[in-house]
Order: sequence, then C-alpha cells, then structure tokens
Amino acid sequence: MLLVLTDEHKEHLAFLPEVDSAVVGEFGRIALEFLKKGSNSKIYEGAATVFFFSTGKLNVAVDTVQHGVEGLMYLLSESSKLMISEVDFQDSVVVLGFPEELNKLLLQLYLDNQKEIRNILSELAPNLPHYHNLEWRLDVQLASRALRQQIKPTVTFKLHLEQNGEESAKVLQTDPATLLHLIQQLEQALGEMKTTHCRRIVRNIK
Repeated sequence: MLLVLTDEHKEHLAFLPEVDSAVVGEFGRIALEFLKKGSNSKIYEGAATVFFFSTGKLNVAVDTVQHGVEGLMYLLSESSKLMISEVDFQDSVVVLGFPEELNKLLLQLYLDNQKEIRNILSELAPNLPHYHNLEWRLDVQLASRALRQQIKPTVTFKLHLEQNGEESAKVLQTDPATLLHLIQQLEQALGEMKTTHCRRIVRNIK
C-alpha cells in the first residue's frame, strides 16, 4: 500500500535535499516532539537556526521550517499508522525526486521510529465508552382506562458500557417500528462499509 502525498506535502518537504543528514535527523526528532507535545514556535525558531548553519541561507522563514517539519511528521505518522512496508515506503517517497541517499535516510527514520509513533498515536486517540453487554425486554400494553382494547408494544434496552475499566448503563425505550427503521439504517451502513471508498477511509484512521 502506497502513501499518496499531495502537492502541498511535496512542497513542504522540498527543502530537505538542501540540508545534511544530521539536520534531517534533527527535524525528525522535532517532528516526534510535535506529535507528543504539539506545536511550539520556539522549537521552529531553533530549527530555522539549524537550517541556517547547515545551508548558509540567512533569511529562512520560520514558516518554511515549520511546514517542512510538519510535512515530515505527516510522512512518518501516516506511514506508521498504515503500517506501510519498507518497499512501499520507498515507492511512496520516490515521487519526491530526492537523491537516493536522502530516501534511505527517510526510510531509516521511519523504521527507527515506527513503533514509538504508533504508541504516541494510540495514546492520542480518544478513550470513548464502548459496548460491554445488552439486555432487552418487550412490554405490551393491552388495555388502559381510556381504551379497553389496544396493543401498544414497547422495547426497553439496557445498554452496558465500559470506559477506563468502569462500567455504566443506559436505559433506552422505543417502539418496534422505530427499532425496525434503526436496524435497516445500521444494515445499510454495514453494507456501505464494504465499499472500496469506506475501506480506504478505515485504513487511514487505524
């Protein structure tokens, strides 16, 4: 599976051939810090200084360096998220037109940090309540004071959820017609999940 880079991402990474391998490695470290702690303007200012000493270019905009680090972060994080193979990673970056030595350096950055990046991404994922158990009951009202003959079915659910090792329960009620409609909508959603488009989206968010 190949990682598709947009023209914007390619533009953000375009500065990498202008610096030596040590600077690329440092920008990779900054990209990991970005994943862990978020954006920090001071870090990018320091990275711009490193860029100056490496290239001799005086007026390097901090935004240029920031975009480059963010582009590198995207390359590493998306590749790690999709668990792209070594061969597919090489094929994904070849479109950037970088020298072979730089491509090998990016591959090594990816291989060295893939596990850590996946751990960081898993920690950043929201911990939402998830399904634990379900109880249900069908009640049918056959008569009331106003109407001696009637059939009024009600379905009651007790949904047990779990979050951070703690359990909670939600009680829900509906009528059979609404429940049938809900089942149909869920079946339709499950059918759409089998389409190529949805499978591609699911792979990108894992």
